[in-house]
Parts: sequence; structure tokens; C-alpha cells
Amino acid sequence: MSDLNAGQRPANGLFTGVDKPLAITSFATVLAFIAFTVLWPDRASDTFNATMAFIEQRLGWYYILAIGGLLFFAIYLGASPVGRVRLGRDDDVPEFSNFSWFSMLFSAAVGTGLLFWSVAEPMSHFQGNPYAALENTAPGGTAAAELALRITVFHWGLHGWAVYITVGLILGYFSYRRGLPLTPRSALYPLIKDRIYGPIGHLVDLLAIFSTLFGTATTLGLGVSQMNAGLNALFGIPISPTAKLILIGTVTLLATLSVCTGLKRGIRMLSEWNIHLSLILVLFFLIAGPTTYLLGLFSTTVGDYLSHAIQMGFWVDPNPDDQWQGWWTLFYWGWWFSWGPYVGMFVARISKGRTLRSLIFGGMGLAALGSMIWIVIFGGTALHLQLGDQVDLVSIVNQDKTQALFETIKALDVPWASTAMIGLTTLMIVTWFVTSADSGTLVICTMLSMGDSQPRTLYRVIWGLGLGGVAAVLLLAGGLQALQTAAIIAALPFSLVFLVMCYSLTVALRDEDGTPPTVYASAMHEDVQRKVHSA
Repeated sequence: MSDLNAGQRPANGLFTGVDKPLAITSFATVLAFIAFTVLWPDRASDTFNATMAFIEQRLGWYYILAIGGLLFFAIYLGASPVGRVRLGRDDDVPEFSNFSWFSMLFSAAVGTGLLFWSVAEPMSHFQGNPYAALENTAPGGTAAAELALRITVFHWGLHGWAVYITVGLILGYFSYRRGLPLTPRSALYPLIKDRIYGPIGHLVDLLAIFSTLFGTATTLGLGVSQMNAGLNALFGIPISPTAKLILIGTVTLLATLSVCTGLKRGIRMLSEWNIHLSLILVLFFLIAGPTTYLLGLFSTTVGDYLSHAIQMGFWVDPNPDDQWQGWWTLFYWGWWFSWGPYVGMFVARISKGRTLRSLIFGGMGLAALGSMIWIVIFGGTALHLQLGDQVDLVSIVNQDKTQALFETIKALDVPWASTAMIGLTTLMIVTWFVTSADSGTLVICTMLSMGDSQPRTLYRVIWGLGLGGVAAVLLLAGGLQALQTAAIIAALPFSLVFLVMCYSLTVALRDEDGTPPTVYASAMHEDVQRKVHSA
């Protein structure tokens, strides 16, 4: 294992504590991408748009089948006898309490995104979507509102969480149970053995770093846009590129400070704080909003989602000219895939001692349920206000999606509480933002250091600031559309690796016959660790 004592490492040397070829290659690749985007913005935009169009028109079926297959794969693992296998030795116990574990899992994975889309997405689908035509649902009515919530819950439900949880259990299994580094390359050991320490392994980790960086930058860009909207509502701060850049810089510094404090202090404490703040906001909506309507809507939405999940999960739009599926479902599936290495690594890092079954049904089930509750309460309130003609949220969303949640809070018209809740929401965006950024930075540094759970502080600072820089560049290069495109493109290569990782896990699980598992760490593994930590 690679939990080395940081005090025993040489303090000098730029590449001390990281894999030198991987560190140089990853840094150079990111710099090249940023330079291309900044120096040749028109060519970069044309390239991104052409790649996006190719994925939408030619590879939509692949994303749909891959995500659907992974959900069934995860359920099979959890229900089969191997579900009893523990991430670690058979006598290991979980490192974190259930509350801390869920707080970190939920905060790192979906916090900022849910705040952004919980109102904006249902209001967008309420105006029209392909499923409405398939089901003969008239726009603008109660049935259209229920369909809009079902689609939103589908995008944030079991399919996406299957990616995060499956990556997490694969990486945790090979690290804690088989003695390999906590990096994506380790998952290929049953197939290529010690070649994971060569060019193939470097390529796999490089793809994971690239995917993590741009997937996280996408969410950070969405978050800072909404943060700017919240400050505008509170203090009249203009919504502008300059304001967004200042916010990115400020929150990036906070995230970098947080990641330097480590997992058990900064990240855990912020995550638990996020959940407590979220409960306050949820209770406000539930009490100040249409309480009875929301409770009934939750029951309806759960049944509606579960009865349509398989059908929606495998539906591919036959109309090549319709961009709805590309900019909604494929964006989400690409987003889940692009965040797969990051959230999966983080899930593995906090899940040592848990069984595959508890991770799959506990993590995936509770997280999907939490997302569903959030969406129904926030999105359901917005739809109720729209149906009652209390506020025209459709026009607001069409003009500026970042304003959707704040305008919903204002429309509830609770004099003293509305301003307080807008302030609380803005604060939550900051804390979710920081949690996502520091967790992403920790994951990238863990991969660069060949699985060390306490990577060198210098690299935490470099990549923490780098994450903010990439988010700023993408936001300036094309706004939300550029961020969405980057997430989908970054996801494609790693999704292929992920499918191979799933097969490799099935090969390794064949040895789980009740006897202590074979440790894969070899002499080459030990040699690589010595080189990394004595550079």
C-alpha cells in the first residue's frame, strides 16, 4: 500500500512524491489545451462543436447502452454472493461514520450541479421534450409538470450514480483488497499484470486526470455563474465575466486551502456543513411552499420514475436533427462519465472497510433518493408557482438559467426569510463549490503520486489553482455551452477504459472463494513506489 509517512520523504525536488512521466505529460496536455483555446478561440470553438456533433449523431447509442449496462452490472454485483466482499481485509471496518460518509459522497458528487439544475431543468422540460410527443402529453399542464420532473429525476437518478459507485468499488477493491495503488491503472492488473506500470498504465491515468479536470471544471463553471446571480440578487453585483473570474479566483483559493488541510479535517467538515445547510433550505421550501402538493408529488414522481426508468434508459432519439437528447441526456451521461474517475476515486478513498453490497445499495440508493427529494421539492415548488401563474419562471429560465432558483425563493414571498434564504443558497454554492474543487484536486494528486493518500502539498496547490484556471478559460471561451461540450468530449475516452475495468473486476472476483485474496503487489510495484517517493 502507498500510505507513506510524508515526513520520511525528501522535501527537495520538484517531482518528489509523484510519478515524473505522468506529472509532466498531464501538465503539458492541460497547458496545450488551454493555449489552444485562448490563442485560437474560433478554431477551438469549431473543433469542439464538430466533435460534439459527431458524438451526438454517431455515438449517442453508445452512451445510452454503456450507462444502462453499467446500472445492471452494479445491481448484479450487489445482489450476487460477491456482494459480501469487503473493500479491504475481511475484518476491516469503515473509516467514517455513515453520516460523514454520505455527506462527503453527496457533496463531492452532485452538490453544485443540483443547486444549478433543480429548478432550471424541470422548467426547461416543462416547455417541451421528445417524451411529451411520445406520450401525447400536452404542454403547459399538470401532466407536463410531472413529466418534466420525471425526466429530471431520471438524469440525476440511478443511472448516473451507478457510474460513480461502480468506479469507486472497482478502485477500492484493487487497492484495499489486492494491495495495488489507488489509481485507475490498478484495475487493469488482472489483464495486463505489471504492464500497468508502463505506458499503458500512464495512458489510463492520464485519461482519468484529463477527464477529472474538465468534468470538475464544468461543474465549477456552472456554480460560479449561479454564485454571481446570487450576489446580484443580494447586493446588486453585476453579472459579468469580470465578476465570474474574481469569484473563480476567490473560491479556488479557498478550495486549495481546504485540500491542503486533508480529508479528515477540511473536506469532511465542509461536507457535513453542506448537508446541514441543505436541510435548512429544504425545510424552508417544504414549509413555505405548497407542502401537501409536494408530498403527493414526491410519491407520484417516485412511481413514475421507477415505472419508466428502463424504457427511458435505453431510448435513443431516431431524429438526427433533434438536439434535445444531445444537450440533455447525452450531456448528463457524459458528465457522469467525465466525473467517474474523480468521484469514483473519492468514493474509494472514503469507503475502505465497506462491502460491495453496502456501497452499491447504500451509496447508490441513498444518493439517488437524496437527489430525488431535492429535485421534487425545489423543482416541484417552481412548477407549482408556474402552474398557478404566480411567477413566469419559464421566461426567467429561458433568459438566464442561473436566476431560476433565486427567483423561485423570491416568489415564495416570505418577507424576512427570502433574503436570508438567498444568502444561504449563495453560501451553499460557495461551500459545495469548494468541496467539489478540493475533492477533485485531492483525487488528481493521488493519481499523480501513484495512490498515496497524503500527496505532497506542492502538487495540491498546483492542481488546485489549475482547476480554477481551466474553469475560467472554458467559461470565457464559450460560456455554459463550452463547459457542457468539454464534459462530453472528456468523457468519451475514459468511458471505454471504464468498460474494460468492469471486465477486469469480474476476472478478479472469480478468486473470491472465501479464502484470503491474492495480493497483486509485486516487486515491480515496490520498485515504482520507491522511485516515486525518492525522486
